[in-house]
Amino acid sequence: MFASSEVKEERTPRYGGGPHGLGDPDSYKLRKIEQNVVIPKIVRERAKYEKCSEENKVFGDCCLNTGFWMFYKCRTEVKGLNDCMAKWFVNEDFIKECRDQYLQERRQYRLTGVKKNAEVQKMKS
Repeated sequence: MFASSEVKEERTPRYGGGPHGLGDPDSYKLRKIEQNVVIPKIVRERAKYEKCSEENKVFGDCCLNTGFWMFYKCRTEVKGLNDCMAKWFVNEDFIKECRDQYLQERRQYRLTGVKKNAEVQKMKS
């Protein structure tokens, strides 16, 4: 092992840097987790609640009205919702818009050290 007089070499953090040690705010490079998980989640949420809000409302109302049998009785509503969302999952302009939104939020976080949810909660109180 190491003798007590030897000093281990310290590594710099992989994503360190920036004013708060959270990464370079001006970097537009995406990690795999951001490309494969975070951005598709933003696309899914925005498509569901912004672009397909009418289909989502119709499906939700159907589920509330049918209860236990919703999977059987609301097939046409869920198909309409899925078709609408599938249209937005392949729309390159929408995906780019979601990626840009995420990069802007990440940049703001790296500059300030404050997460978006904390900012929203602070504004509500």
